[in-house]
Amino acid sequence: MTVLASAVKPAICGGDPLVTLPPPSWPVVGEADVDRVANVARSGKWSWIGPQEMAFCREYAEFIGSTYCLGLMNGTVTLQCALQAVGVVPGDEVIIPSLTWVATAQAAMDIGADVVFVDIDPETLCIDPEAIRAAITPRTRAIIPVHLYGCMCDMDAVIAIAREHDLKVVEDVAHQHGSAWRGRCAGAIGDVGSFSFQQSKILTCGEGGALTCSDEDMYRTIFALKQVGWAPDPETPFAPGEPPRLVPGNRYCHNYRMNEFQAAVLRGGLGRLNAQNEQREDAAEFLTERLAAMGGPLRVVARDPRVTRQAYYALTLFFDPEKAEGLHRNRYMSALTAEGCPVVHTYAAVYKSPLMNLQDRTSPIPFRDPSRHQDYAALDLPNVSRAVDHTAVTLPHQHLLGSRDYLERLLGAIGRCNDHLAEIREHFEAGLVEPGVGR
Repeated sequence: MTVLASAVKPAICGGDPLVTLPPPSWPVVGEADVDRVANVARSGKWSWIGPQEMAFCREYAEFIGSTYCLGLMNGTVTLQCALQAVGVVPGDEVIIPSLTWVATAQAAMDIGADVVFVDIDPETLCIDPEAIRAAITPRTRAIIPVHLYGCMCDMDAVIAIAREHDLKVVEDVAHQHGSAWRGRCAGAIGDVGSFSFQQSKILTCGEGGALTCSDEDMYRTIFALKQVGWAPDPETPFAPGEPPRLVPGNRYCHNYRMNEFQAAVLRGGLGRLNAQNEQREDAAEFLTERLAAMGGPLRVVARDPRVTRQAYYALTLFFDPEKAEGLHRNRYMSALTAEGCPVVHTYAAVYKSPLMNLQDRTSPIPFRDPSRHQDYAALDLPNVSRAVDHTAVTLPHQHLLGSRDYLERLLGAIGRCNDHLAEIREHFEAGLVEPGVGR
């Protein structure tokens, strides 16, 4: 179906919305998922290295291509345990991109490390390798490349820099379960991969997380850190999918365990993940080609040819202000939203996030020597500021699971707004838009 709507008044200016089909629902739940959870409830085995957790960890390690996988309670504590496992201690510096979810920074800060925020690639929104290189000091211990929205980091450059400076790489793969760089899955490229299974993620159990690695010592350390101090017996051979014999791990540890209900739901989602990722890739390719042919201020960000498989937490889009006839990105997005095209903004720059007041008494920052860390309050990194305020747009992943008719209507909405840029701008300037819509 081809949607011809350019002659129709935009919805933001009083026309009828173009996208009237219901969006794809998320998460996807099948009867087999319900049965598996019910069986867990009946079993009475709800936690402490149960059969569902062991089965999921074996299956997910195979999916990622790592030797080990460990289930944890969420994707924040995964980062914390990963950093501790690679040797980060209080006073060390950890380099992270300035555009990511706040947990990437909090995990490092909460174990006593100092976060060094660096700028991003203006196209992919992922960490800029040259900014990493410029930020390295004698206190730098680790890098956290975040594979963000619909793009992977330049892992060739990140790994080369890490090896040159003897640094550890903790991949934040919360957005990209199944992406691959030169045939290797994200989460199996660096020293350890950190995954989130929160409600919005493409593999979800509501809350949950996992760590993947191939180093035995790291595996045993992480196991102890999350399993209240118990670790696999080093004298007992590792058997994937089998509960290990446990001995005291001689670590200062926590209770960050995954439970059997989480693992049961994840196994169902993992069984659907490859097909869903393929459908999202097909939809992304379709939208990329059609938006390129359409022209206008909105396009899909170019895919790095070294990315051999791309999983999408969201489709990363670039808004070009020079092609928008004076219409600000936020107002353009409001016009698309009025049409029923559900585009959303990115995260805020972490150091400016309203969800994480780094100067509050609940933060570790006011209690540290200010000469020891960046002046976060004064920090301003140009690429992230421009992306967050002017150029970056995302389309959440569930919409890539829509029918071709649904995708055509999204394109029709974009085309309609592109054909009425001046009219939409004038509508805003005349104050004819309801309060709270756009800026």
